[in-house]
Amino acid sequence: MIIAAADGSALGNPGPAGWAWYVSDDCWAAGGWPRATNNQGELTAVLELFRATAHLDDELLVQCDSQYVINSVTKWMAGWKRKGWRKADGSPVLNRELLEQLDEALTGRRFRFEWVRGHVGHPMNEAADLRARSVAEAYRSGSEIPAGPGWTGDCEPAVEVVSPEPAAPAASALADREAEDAALFDFDDPAADWRTLSLELTTEEHTRLVERARAAGLTPEEFLRGLI
Repeated sequence: MIIAAADGSALGNPGPAGWAWYVSDDCWAAGGWPRATNNQGELTAVLELFRATAHLDDELLVQCDSQYVINSVTKWMAGWKRKGWRKADGSPVLNRELLEQLDEALTGRRFRFEWVRGHVGHPMNEAADLRARSVAEAYRSGSEIPAGPGWTGDCEPAVEVVSPEPAAPAASALADREAEDAALFDFDDPAADWRTLSLELTTEEHTRLVERARAAGLTPEEFLRGLI
């Protein structure tokens, strides 16, 4: 099994943006654009990972911190295709071109996704995030783009680091959590024009949010809404 992390980054969203996939320090790739969104970076990271490993028959475990990407591939894509790449309310699906390319790249592949929480010290996620953000910053500063070695003969499947985990929740609690997650990330509900989301931030996170919003010329609320 190949274990890889994929991540995207955008400074301003949209703004200078990057994507990266990471297997090891000797096996990674990154790229980006002068202007794109975070979701475009996240999708492209996964797409380029599948393209880089297209010649292999190994199962691919993709560690990803984007619920948007995971749900797009595993839950929503089939329905979008049946509806001509339109959502339940008839509006066009965003990032259709990338999603169509990703759909093609997934054909015949053995893969699964693992959601990991971003920015909490997960080693492979942090490595991918660092490289994606470095590309975005390079585009912003006009410096050389750190593209990485790509998939070379030195690439070896990563060894998954298993960390102690808390005891599994009871079945009823797990079912409740899954229902909450489904409600939170189901963007195709035409009856839900608005959703209220409460978010607790540390002082450091709030400061970083305000700084990024100010740099983009937005309020923190507008900046957060632009991430969707």
